[in-house]
Amino acid sequence: MSRCSVLLIPLLSWSLAGHADVPRVDHYEGLAAESLEEAFAHLAEYNKRLAAIVDGDVLAPTDLNAIHQLTYTLENALERIRTEVVAIAEALEDVHVASESADAVRTRELAEAYLEAVSLLLRRPVKP
Repeated sequence: MSRCSVLLIPLLSWSLAGHADVPRVDHYEGLAAESLEEAFAHLAEYNKRLAAIVDGDVLAPTDLNAIHQLTYTLENALERIRTEVVAIAEALEDVHVASESADAVRTRELAEAYLEAVSLLLRRPVKP
């Protein structure tokens, strides 16, 4: 073992142990995203807020607290988007399976539902 390793191991152990004693910051709920549209709205707004804070030269403790608070809303928005994307992927799979079975009526119904759902993801209508 090198001399550097011998010196760093106790230092790292002390450093990591010190973090265990740091009290956790109070947690916030953040805004819920009840729909995909609301999730995108929160994402846009709170990303602007985050960008404005980190654009400064120095992050003061009040800036760090503001970032901590707004990340809860961003996390909620991203979780809603993830959930909706999974549902959209499942809807597309339903279209795929219906088309394989040559069920034109069911394929059309499922495709229309999929296109409506995915249009929210794309933020514009898919229809020509």
